[in-house]
Amino acid sequence: MLDKRLFGETGPVRVFLALSVGLGLGSGLLAVLQAGCLARVVNRVFLNGNNLEDVRALLGVLLGLIIFRAGLAWIGEIAAHRAAAGIKHRLRQRLLAHLLALGPVYAGGERTGELVNVLVEGIEALDAYFARYLPQLALAALLPLAVLGFVFPLDIVSGLILLFTAPLIPLFMFLIGKWAQSLSRRQWEALSLMSAHFLDVLQGLTTLKIFGRSKEQAKTIARISGNFRDTTLGVLRVAFLSALALEFVATISTALVAVTVGLRLVYARIPFEQAFFLLLLAPEFYLPLRLLGGNYHAGLAGVSAAGRIFEILDTPPPPETKSSPPSPVPPGPPFRITFEDVHFSYGQGERTALQGVSFGINPGEMVALVGPSGAGKTTAAHLLLRFIEPDRGRILVNGTPLGQMPQEEWRRHIALIPQKPYLFYGTIADNIRLGRPGAALEEVMEAAVQAGGHGFILDLPRGYDTQVGEGGIRLSGGQVQRLAIARAFLKDAPLLIMDEATGGLDPVSESVILESLERLARGRTALIIAHRLHTVRRAGRIVVLESGRVAETGRHQELLEMKGIYHRLVSVYPASSL
Repeated sequence: MLDKRLFGETGPVRVFLALSVGLGLGSGLLAVLQAGCLARVVNRVFLNGNNLEDVRALLGVLLGLIIFRAGLAWIGEIAAHRAAAGIKHRLRQRLLAHLLALGPVYAGGERTGELVNVLVEGIEALDAYFARYLPQLALAALLPLAVLGFVFPLDIVSGLILLFTAPLIPLFMFLIGKWAQSLSRRQWEALSLMSAHFLDVLQGLTTLKIFGRSKEQAKTIARISGNFRDTTLGVLRVAFLSALALEFVATISTALVAVTVGLRLVYARIPFEQAFFLLLLAPEFYLPLRLLGGNYHAGLAGVSAAGRIFEILDTPPPPETKSSPPSPVPPGPPFRITFEDVHFSYGQGERTALQGVSFGINPGEMVALVGPSGAGKTTAAHLLLRFIEPDRGRILVNGTPLGQMPQEEWRRHIALIPQKPYLFYGTIADNIRLGRPGAALEEVMEAAVQAGGHGFILDLPRGYDTQVGEGGIRLSGGQVQRLAIARAFLKDAPLLIMDEATGGLDPVSESVILESLERLARGRTALIIAHRLHTVRRAGRIVVLESGRVAETGRHQELLEMKGIYHRLVSVYPASSL
């Protein structure tokens, strides 16, 4: 079982793997010398009548061989684990970087717990493959051949027995391994499902409690855990069966060598020292093959995890550029944004989001995107943020195609205020500094003042040094939203994207946030994903989307007079949202 893609990851550390295999081979050859030395000592003491003084030198050599062999094995283990650690580190960095490159659109379609499990447990499962299985695979091919090089000149019969029985061990390992491979894959899938579901339950615990479903979820977790336990026990049963079969074949084969050597020794057809030496070599001959069988199942877990790892790595991220060489971001502020016949579909055309959308945002203008759920509003914002790329059409920034600009450089000119901002575990000041890392505390405080959050921050136990939990669980929705607006003030970007920043807030918080958003939008090009009527009224122009197309464009009163889609939306939601 040599996975080509996993073996391809060994390139930078093959020196350590080669060192591990070389030291293992050296340890095996020392075992041959150790067996020869021991056979000579026994022969001289028990048959030739030598005393301790006569064999003291040989015993010293034997002790030196034992110590030297142990040292080689120890260094070989270190080299193998060093290689595995290097591969895991690079693979984890690549996987994390690739997930970041795939962006929030991809991550939003996956289960967080499963992705975390791949990053942690999945990468760790590769340790056994690289540190134990792969070096042992090379040793299983080299060491028996080296031992046969010593056996055949001494005794052809024993050499033939070893030669013809050795393939039985890999054969049994392969036959049982095919069965174990499917069980190992099921075990990995069960572990991923358990991790993903457990995180889902923790994140949705409030909802489960409200609807009285927490006990049912506990039963579900118990069922999933039981499934993982059963699959794990199934893998262990196959592993024990495999070990039994391999040990049985190795024992029977060693016994055949012992019987043939013993019979010839009885009839004085072979010297005792030579017979004893062959008997000592037989277990050493089968040892690399037995160790390979023992490590085979540990390697299977790594191969199963690697399947999901490479599946993620093979997912193509949004292209960095549409043409070469890339163009620099046009100077600003402000920016003029133009959508020209933009098409986009999710899932390789399975779900169409935008169909020939065309509209513009003038420098310093606030444009609102409205429409029914699924009309393509969020998709348009994601295209502008370059989380995804258009299937057809193009987006222009001051006349330059957006696809020709470096993504990171372009995003430095954008401030995003989502409907549900995320606060990371850390201090209030640290969370605001996401807008501009390295900003002084005075600048952070000024941004908070502009966002209307300075007052409540000072009321917290430690002010700007107050620790907030994951997702801002110690703060209200309005407070979290004000911190997100403070980030945008601190970043001071010329292009502003807002995804209904007042959704779900009480009237007092909503009024404060609307005032801060108006201050933030002054002099900036702004795109608003609008759901609430009062937000739409503040926009300089409204673009109405329906089924991925631009249905209407105009100001609030103009669209009402058209008696079209916008009028129907306002009629259905006259007081709150669109």
